[in-house]
Amino acid sequence: MRCFSLDHKKLAAALSALSLTFPLTLLAVEQKGQLPLDELRTFADVYNQVRIGYVEEIDDSTLLEYAIQGMLMGLDPHSVYLTKDGFQDLQDNTSGEFTGLGLEVGMEDGYVKIISPIDGSPAATAGLQSGDMILKLGKIPVKGMSLNEAIDVMRGPKGSDIELTIGRPGEGQPFEVTLTRDTIKVASVRERWLEPGYGYIRVAQFQSATGSDVGKSLDKLMAKEELKGLVLDLRNNPGGILRASVDVAGLFMDGGNVVYTQGRLANSDMYYEADEKDASNGTPLVVLINSGSASASEIVAGALQDHHRAVVMGTRSFGKGSVQTILPLSNSRAVKLTTALYFTPNGRSIQAEGIAPDILVERAKVTAYKGSPRITEADLSGHLGNGNGKSTDDSGKNKASRKAASELLSSDNQLYEALTLLKGINVLGMRDSKSDG
Repeated sequence: MRCFSLDHKKLAAALSALSLTFPLTLLAVEQKGQLPLDELRTFADVYNQVRIGYVEEIDDSTLLEYAIQGMLMGLDPHSVYLTKDGFQDLQDNTSGEFTGLGLEVGMEDGYVKIISPIDGSPAATAGLQSGDMILKLGKIPVKGMSLNEAIDVMRGPKGSDIELTIGRPGEGQPFEVTLTRDTIKVASVRERWLEPGYGYIRVAQFQSATGSDVGKSLDKLMAKEELKGLVLDLRNNPGGILRASVDVAGLFMDGGNVVYTQGRLANSDMYYEADEKDASNGTPLVVLINSGSASASEIVAGALQDHHRAVVMGTRSFGKGSVQTILPLSNSRAVKLTTALYFTPNGRSIQAEGIAPDILVERAKVTAYKGSPRITEADLSGHLGNGNGKSTDDSGKNKASRKAASELLSSDNQLYEALTLLKGINVLGMRDSKSDG
């Protein structure tokens, strides 16, 4: 067997010199001693054995790239080495358009875990859910893949198919689902009326323009009629740009802290403040969250909860309380490194804990109980009038309102409960104003 030796001192010097190519922020970390030569010797020996003894020849640049990937994978699920394709994917996600399945994913126990499907994507249409585990991509087991490798397999030409084997908590056997890749255009924000006076704004992802888009949606609703209450839906929102979450929360606050971050680097300790004016004029607000609400979504929910500005409803959020910084290494490669933890205004870290809703409402299939036909006083022959000259007949408007409420109850019980709560807040508000008068 042909062997060669490496000069460990030269290797240590080379690695030390290599650190000079990293961004200046990394150099702010206080040096706690020299490079560990014993560990460097071990690295050099392993590198040597793989280089000369692995069953297939692998070039040095590929081996070093694998070493970098492994180093970052050992830190936490969100620190990754971004190759050219991965760096481009990150930029695409931030801009709001890419080709793929429409999944926000992370790694857990060596498998790819779905954080949330993107609204309107092939994954959402197929019924994939937050918490599902991807066990196989086609016939390839996911176990042993890096997150970037799994994402590369899921990406592909528009119109091409891929079969996923899914494990769902609480269900016995894994199941297969075939998805057709498509161009994913993430509509960051959309709005509509739930009922006259009660608005709804859905934020699917926090992109660079999300703050201004939510502001425009709010203005559009308020321009049409008086806004008695608003639902801000952050369910299955995987997060995104931190600054966008600050902008969104600030639209509903009269100043104050939205979030602060702390890390080892001096420039990691940041405080983010809301603007002084509440753009919604104090409109009663319910924020909907679930286990697919992560990162920037949790910043918004936590800030509005701590400032007692909104009622947070739904189920406990995902619990991603860390901040990732993109550190470019070149025009095509970068490191996404966890550099800080973030805290809500009251100093809560939600890392691995999540935001607990003020009112717990599980997602459920609910149908209104019809029962047997009701007999009321108005149905009795010869009944007296009510004395106010009002008819007991239902108007078409009341019937339409009841039908819409029944449909909302059966299609989205959490949203139904949010709307009901807003109505109750308004009833109490009107009674208080009358008593004050």
